[in-house]
Amino acid sequence: MGNTSFFNKQDLKFVGQNFVLAAIIGIVVLCGLILWLKAYTQHGKEITVEDIRGMSVAEAKAVMDAQGLNMQVVDSTYSRKVPFGTVVEQDPRPNSHAKNGRTVYVTINASSRPQIVMPNLQDMSYRQAETTLRGMGLRVDSTYDYRPSAFRDLVLDVKSNGKSITPGTKLSIGTRVRLVVGYGQGSERVVVPSIIGMTLQEARAQLLNNRLTIGSTQYDENVKEGEKALIYKQTPAAGSKLTEGETVAVRLSTNPEKAVMNSSHDSKDDEDSWF
Repeated sequence: MGNTSFFNKQDLKFVGQNFVLAAIIGIVVLCGLILWLKAYTQHGKEITVEDIRGMSVAEAKAVMDAQGLNMQVVDSTYSRKVPFGTVVEQDPRPNSHAKNGRTVYVTINASSRPQIVMPNLQDMSYRQAETTLRGMGLRVDSTYDYRPSAFRDLVLDVKSNGKSITPGTKLSIGTRVRLVVGYGQGSERVVVPSIIGMTLQEARAQLLNNRLTIGSTQYDENVKEGEKALIYKQTPAAGSKLTEGETVAVRLSTNPEKAVMNSSHDSKDDEDSWF
């Protein structure tokens, strides 16, 4: 009878040799892959990240380049405690470990002070105004300037370096300001100045110089934001006398011709007819 075995000894020997060869090739490939991955990821090779906080962006980048690390500015903040344009935070943190080529993300102190817009604080209590301004990042003097006013303890004006700041003015955070606060009516009689042709802000400043304040304010039309309105009527009229701290009522229009027409007109004749 012939040999009925499915594999003869020659075939088994061939299969066994191929299997061993495949196993050896697989082991060699796996070892090569492991070695390549170690080299690629620089396994076991780490850099101690330098502390670059407090350095300028250029200085910090030079240090990172020397260490073989990349640096990227991702955010900015503002602090009065450190110089402008310097690094205030970094990730990874100082003295931590990173691999060559790792990116270090930094936050810098803004190179200029952020600005805020002065709100309208007229007729607000000085305590509320003080809290509002400090919350916006301004420094408010602990002492106030006092002026006669029909209402006690209300803000009449805000000043910086002795100059009035009108609502809408942009100020840098950290600017020092002082509140002008009313202390009630005085006893002295003062002359009412002419405020015809002025904006409301200009008139308020002029009246404060004469120890008076703006009272009732009316507009002839709806005034859009940024649109200039001028005073064309006032009561009492210019030249009248009031007790310091009293108010002057005004009417405004965006039509400048009204102010021109009334600039030489004595409004005493009709002041009672429009208020």
